[in-house]
Amino acid sequence: MLPAGERLLWQGQPTVKALLLRVFHLRLVLAYFAALFGARVVAGMLDHQPLAASLASASSLVTPVALAALLLTGLAVLYSRTTRYTITSRRVLLQFGAVLPMTLNVPFKQIARADVRLFADDSGDLPLGVTAQQRLSYLLLWPHARPWRLNEVEPMLRGVTNAREVAEILAKALVAASDDAVAAQPLPAANGQPQGASPAGAVANAA
Repeated sequence: MLPAGERLLWQGQPTVKALLLRVFHLRLVLAYFAALFGARVVAGMLDHQPLAASLASASSLVTPVALAALLLTGLAVLYSRTTRYTITSRRVLLQFGAVLPMTLNVPFKQIARADVRLFADDSGDLPLGVTAQQRLSYLLLWPHARPWRLNEVEPMLRGVTNAREVAEILAKALVAASDDAVAAQPLPAANGQPQGASPAGAVANAA
């Protein structure tokens, strides 16, 4: 339930594919086992073993590869299902936590910068540069934090579908909230006392 006057603009979650490939790095894990498989085959041939025997010895890696892929896929599904990103007309909410559910509330007034990184599958990441009074914890936010930003932690909407459209929704909401904040600022009157700002006066003041 949102407070009066606040509207829900978008809600989504990270895709399993994005988490599997860009958080748990399944491709790197498979590449590692493939290199290990090739190294075992080459080592067997250098040891004058028949090719069939070398392949049979290296095939013992199939079980750990399957277990690793299954484990990483399960983690990706778990993190995807327990995460929800929300953009309203006033804030961004990150709800996450497979074991200990947590909610990060980021009002628009604390967002100094919003970026977007697009990928070929039309998914993307939206990191937020925030000016929170309390320092954010990278470990608590992971994987919903921009990689390698340990000192200045940036919350991130990771692996969302239609990322370009989501970025446009967030950009318009930030602009609208900024315009509303400018319009709400009192203007100095002729006698030096503040007075309520009309929309026309707010535009003139902003210019």
